Amino acid sequence: MCGIAGIVHLNGASVAPPVLQKMTDAIAHRGPDGEGHWIEGNVGLGHRRLAILDLSPAGHQPMVSMDHRYVFSYNGEVYNFRELRSELEAAGYWFRSRTDSEVVLYALVHWGTDALQRFNGMFALSLWDRKERTLLLARDRYGIKPLYVSHQGNTFSFGSEQKAILAQTGFDRRLDKPALLEYFTFQNIFTDRTLLEDIQLLPAGHHAVLDMKQAKPSLKRTCYWDYRFREPDQRASDDEYREELDRLFRQAVNRQLVTDVELGSYLSGGIDSGSITAIAARSFPYLKTFTCGFDLSSASGIELGFDERTKAEAMSARFKTEHYEMVLKAGDMERCMPKLARHLEEPRVGQSYPNYYAAQLARAFVKVVLSGAGGDELFGGYPWRYYRATVNQDFEHYIDQYYDFWQRMVPNKMLARVFAPVWGDVKDVNTRDIFRDVFRTHNNDLNRPEDYINHSLYFEAKTFLHGLFVVEDKLSMAHGLETRVPFMDNDLVEFAMQCPVHLKLNNLTSTVAMNENTQGNKPARFFQKTKDGKQILRDVMRRYIPEDIANAEKQGFSAPDSSWFKGESIEFVKHKLLNGNAHIYKWVDRQAILELVNEHLDGKQNRRLLIWSLLNLDAYMEQVFEEKL
Repeated sequence: MCGIAGIVHLNGASVAPPVLQKMTDAIAHRGPDGEGHWIEGNVGLGHRRLAILDLSPAGHQPMVSMDHRYVFSYNGEVYNFRELRSELEAAGYWFRSRTDSEVVLYALVHWGTDALQRFNGMFALSLWDRKERTLLLARDRYGIKPLYVSHQGNTFSFGSEQKAILAQTGFDRRLDKPALLEYFTFQNIFTDRTLLEDIQLLPAGHHAVLDMKQAKPSLKRTCYWDYRFREPDQRASDDEYREELDRLFRQAVNRQLVTDVELGSYLSGGIDSGSITAIAARSFPYLKTFTCGFDLSSASGIELGFDERTKAEAMSARFKTEHYEMVLKAGDMERCMPKLARHLEEPRVGQSYPNYYAAQLARAFVKVVLSGAGGDELFGGYPWRYYRATVNQDFEHYIDQYYDFWQRMVPNKMLARVFAPVWGDVKDVNTRDIFRDVFRTHNNDLNRPEDYINHSLYFEAKTFLHGLFVVEDKLSMAHGLETRVPFMDNDLVEFAMQCPVHLKLNNLTSTVAMNENTQGNKPARFFQKTKDGKQILRDVMRRYIPEDIANAEKQGFSAPDSSWFKGESIEFVKHKLLNGNAHIYKWVDRQAILELVNEHLDGKQNRRLLIWSLLNLDAYMEQVFEEKL
């Protein structure tokens, strides 16, 4: 796990070593164990190393192939590298290290971009072909590892974080207004845009090639993999599905235990992290586990279930782990906000500061941590969202209903008020079209409720889960911590995409009306009525975790901010958001925002997502447009 950066001057100008040095210095936190640079004329590749496999100098990057034709800079872990290495050795390749990096390099040399289909893991990579003068960039199937690209003037650059690109002297920073509109609608960015013009996020499951032999080189992108949730053509029995899930889950966790450094696991008190911990603890006696809880002394009754330490402690005792906890209080958000905004770079889904502290806790003891991310999105963990997929007239009606649900922050009717006084007419950006466009490659026939639910699972994996991965990468790597996600094992994902919906959800027609800003504990309220969500996963994991955990409603990793924003943190919120000089008011209308914020402070609406996002955006804009990073 590392950080990569690179630069290509399209006009042939030589890359200046100090520039590449500044780019890798900007992401030094991602790789505290070493750095490397390779420059030849107008091309430069940089690397920061977090040593996980083969800690020797043999794993140094950028890595040059033995014939000196290829130069490789890579961030990630490919867990099936030993099997690939055996195939490559049989084909005549030999290796100088025990790293997966060298295997990935020669896999690309031997199989070309077809090798990307073979990799089971997470990665963002760059490969320069000195003979053909082409640069290959690629991201893993699911987007676990980010890769940013930029073309400004005569310079093409890339990096694991935007900071690497922004480190170039004279980079012109301009806010991408359509991206901000997208974010204020969804609390996420579904397209490849970022909040900065001229910087894009290479989509998950894509590779891209920059061919310097062309008269006007430009990046050509290709999608090499995409999710496809569907009902199986031929069904096995329900028991056969359960047994296969059991086998694949154990295989996935065990695959991701390969490491030459100490490894631990998050343990939230829920089914996903608990099941991963149960399997990992069999191979690692006294596995280290980590939980972040919340001080609920000032929380209201509806948020008193947000702390899961008691459940986590019980599972730690059961699995005999070496357990560590941290308790977050209202003021912890305020204390970490400047650092959080710097590392997160731009806000994405959720209220992410608890993740920052969780990573900080884990890194004090281990270098690699297992996470339960992906279990909900693959196996139907958000059932209150899916009912809109079954009660509809046709696809366009489904889009309208689901789009209405995913307006997480500013309702459509308010967008013009929020943006028009500052920007003028904003009708040229239709966020419904952006929403609908997510489905353009998921062309299953829509005849049954199950088909619509599979569309919803596709949407959430492509957008919500991807946003979670971007956040998790930034906030774990801020501390030099590698996070692994066993649920995103290729074989397990393929199984989940073809697992019949009736094994995930037992109530396809429930119409419990909720949205992401519904007051109170949405999962608990929905689960108490329907007992629904992740049924097959619950059935199988009862073999490993306590019955009460397997049967419990879902609890997201969220602080009781709805209460804190009206209580202990209210002065901080007022200081930042009622301040007419706040940085955000250069881009949005202050009066419209204050009306929405006051609805929360007065207890009329739950606007916690909006308030968090405004605070985060204000810190981001101060750093990017005022401090210039």
